[in-house]
Amino acid sequence: MSEEEKEGTEVPSEEDLLLPQDSLLSAGVHIGTRMQTRDMEPFIYRIRPDGLFVLDVKKTDERIRVVARFLARFEPSKIVVVAARLYGRSPVNRFCEVIGATPIVGRFVPGMLSNPLYPGHIEPGVVVVSDSKADIQAVSEASSVGIPVVALCSTDNDFSDIDLVIPTNNKGRRALAIVYWLLARQILREKKEIPPDGDLDLTVDDFEVKMTREEQ
Repeated sequence: MSEEEKEGTEVPSEEDLLLPQDSLLSAGVHIGTRMQTRDMEPFIYRIRPDGLFVLDVKKTDERIRVVARFLARFEPSKIVVVAARLYGRSPVNRFCEVIGATPIVGRFVPGMLSNPLYPGHIEPGVVVVSDSKADIQAVSEASSVGIPVVALCSTDNDFSDIDLVIPTNNKGRRALAIVYWLLARQILREKKEIPPDGDLDLTVDDFEVKMTREEQ
């Protein structure tokens, strides 16, 4: 996707966000890390007194719309979504269930995209990763064979081998659930499978990983 296409979406006003701003903020979608890469600089809203970089949720909203429009062009079976980290696995599984994509959660087996002789070899049209650091094997292999990569990126991620970015907290349990829920809903809206103001049958809670009592 060209830079013109990426930046062609007008930044939404607070009233036009896909979810109320309070819902995004309460989920921590805007919370980054204490590191900022040069790539992520355009998406930074401010730096908190404790040193955490804060993302601009309006730009997160904008990029969810752009990515949804991009992914809606693909047959669902040609979309592969990757999550190595625990908190990304449930959102990814639910997202793939809703839109018909293929999830790869947990360990990404080397050669899955780049080695045609590997028995589990697949040839997707696009790869979505939940964290370009944690999912670096998938990013590298997709890039090496010319598959476009969409990545959820926090303030400490760079854009090496990434074609399209959603700036967001990509480590938080609730943040990941909301972003994948919004992306699924927006894809179905783009494909006219639900009305422009329609909702999913599943809630954000359904996307969120459930913690055991010992983990809480």
